[in-house]
Amino acid sequence: MSPFRHYEDKVKSELYIWEHKLLQPAGLMEKSSRFVQGKINRVIPPKVHQAITASVKGIVQTALFSLDYIPKGEPLLGLRLSDRDRRAEELISVYKKLAAAEGAGTGAGGILLGLADFPLLIGIKMKFLFELAHVYGFSTKDYRERLFLLYVFQLAFSGQDKKAALLQTVRSWHITARALPPLQSYAEHVDWRQLQQEYRDTIDFRKMLQLVPGIGAVVGAWANYGLLEELGETGKNCFRLRLLAET
Repeated sequence: MSPFRHYEDKVKSELYIWEHKLLQPAGLMEKSSRFVQGKINRVIPPKVHQAITASVKGIVQTALFSLDYIPKGEPLLGLRLSDRDRRAEELISVYKKLAAAEGAGTGAGGILLGLADFPLLIGIKMKFLFELAHVYGFSTKDYRERLFLLYVFQLAFSGQDKKAALLQTVRSWHITARALPPLQSYAEHVDWRQLQQEYRDTIDFRKMLQLVPGIGAVVGAWANYGLLEELGETGKNCFRLRLLAET
């Protein structure tokens, strides 16, 4: 067996373990936090929900419709999967440190800066995903690739009840992409409030601790580092699935 084929078999085993872990039923911690967060969300004024939704929507729309996040270099072509994975790990390491530094800075700045960290962190995550796509050889100049990144984002930060459907979309992207309508038409059907709600509910516990006086900097760095680590693992494995499906 060639070393290349041996590495592919290793990756397939890793993906099997990752998918099994990803689709495990929600644990007590997640169920409890989601229950509490649901009660909190019901007492938050609609105007606050609207403001947060607008913030998340604005950043995600920028990623979908503009060229702001597209890396300057061309996608990497002709590399083996092992080389792409190595470069992906290097990229994840860089962005985990960047997110941790940003979280420590805003966490140390009190409540206002702590709240400002939400959109800043989303921007960091989007930039990371765009660069990761190029590492795996996919051009984000194609809106369908940018839309794929949105599904990766959702897969990383949605509740367990949504992950199976999102993973299936990722696994069958070669079919899904061919059936997509024009970008402007598709955007009209995105449930922006649900997107931001899932995102907030998944990260709120860690990020809310960031607002606690005296520990904000430490918690901010810890939370952001962990969130980028989760996104990095999800993103890398989603692209691995696509590449292996094409071989």
